[in-house]
Amino acid sequence: MSEFDFNEHSHRRYNPLTNSWVLCSPHRTKRPWQGQQETADNESLPSYDPSCYLCPGNRRAQGDTNPEYQNTFIFTNDFAAVKSDQPQFLHKPDDKFSSLLMAEGVRGECKVMCFSPKHNITVAEMSKDAIIPVIKAWIEVYRNSFSIPYINHVQIFENKGAIMGCSNPHPHCQIWCTESIPEEPTKELISMTKYYEKNKSCLLCDYVLLETLKLQDKPRIVCENDSFVCVTPFWAIWPYETMIIAKSHVKSLIELDGEKQLNDLADIIRRITCRYDNVFKCSFPYSMGIHQAPVDENDHSHDSHLHLHFYPALLRSPTVKKFLVGYEMLAEPQRDLTPEQAAETLRKCSEIHYKQK
Repeated sequence: MSEFDFNEHSHRRYNPLTNSWVLCSPHRTKRPWQGQQETADNESLPSYDPSCYLCPGNRRAQGDTNPEYQNTFIFTNDFAAVKSDQPQFLHKPDDKFSSLLMAEGVRGECKVMCFSPKHNITVAEMSKDAIIPVIKAWIEVYRNSFSIPYINHVQIFENKGAIMGCSNPHPHCQIWCTESIPEEPTKELISMTKYYEKNKSCLLCDYVLLETLKLQDKPRIVCENDSFVCVTPFWAIWPYETMIIAKSHVKSLIELDGEKQLNDLADIIRRITCRYDNVFKCSFPYSMGIHQAPVDENDHSHDSHLHLHFYPALLRSPTVKKFLVGYEMLAEPQRDLTPEQAAETLRKCSEIHYKQK
């Protein structure tokens, strides 16, 4: 029998951040595809759309009018998932049956942040200097959340592309500030704590050290600079999933050390999003989210390390996406393309956007 080959044979990979596993089936990249195909998102958009509720000077759904903003613009979501003006509620079970029907109220604030007044660009097409005001706005919202007593977590995320559920192509993200700390960040906080208790070191600090210095061939690194590294994590689920991780032990955006780290974060965000678009020469859809320390009163020195997740949906082409269904929903996540193969593809992509060539 031949030797085991990670590029040919099925195997499981462990995710220490969430204490979970993913099944890798690299040989399945050869299977034919006769399933659903999406419409390629290459529509030409105007720089200003009079019907867009995010463009400067336009009226939104609830009647408010946007200012003539020049870079970023933040407002309270007109259709917020959580609100501050509701009564508190916490169900305390008093027997085994009531423990099966637990619920708790969640107060919070939902904000929308426009990245640019231009309707027809994405982060992938923005310059590093244009991304810096976006990061500064993220920092401002995160810092201000400490002053709201019932807010304990800030989730910044961007859904790019219609197949990721984005309802408006105008470049923007959402910021949900909630009373509760959600499931995914909680998993990471627990895993980071356990890792520190066992090893007396930070899980993501050690992972960065492993990917950047311990492994000579750097098989999963896409790009890096002095302050951040972008990798296809060993345990990635989505075909071209990446993480941007701070090289130093930075717990949150407000701990970025001056203009250098701020510039480096803008730089690496621009570079990976540009590479994404260049994979299939299309506006590459993804969900991006920032994980950082909660804004509660607890000490997060050992359970938090600033990082960004990118979860892109495309698999084989601009029209074929990855589905998390069947086995993935009922057993565990599964992927075909290995993270190493994805990293190689992304490394080969230019950092000059295909529209600018």
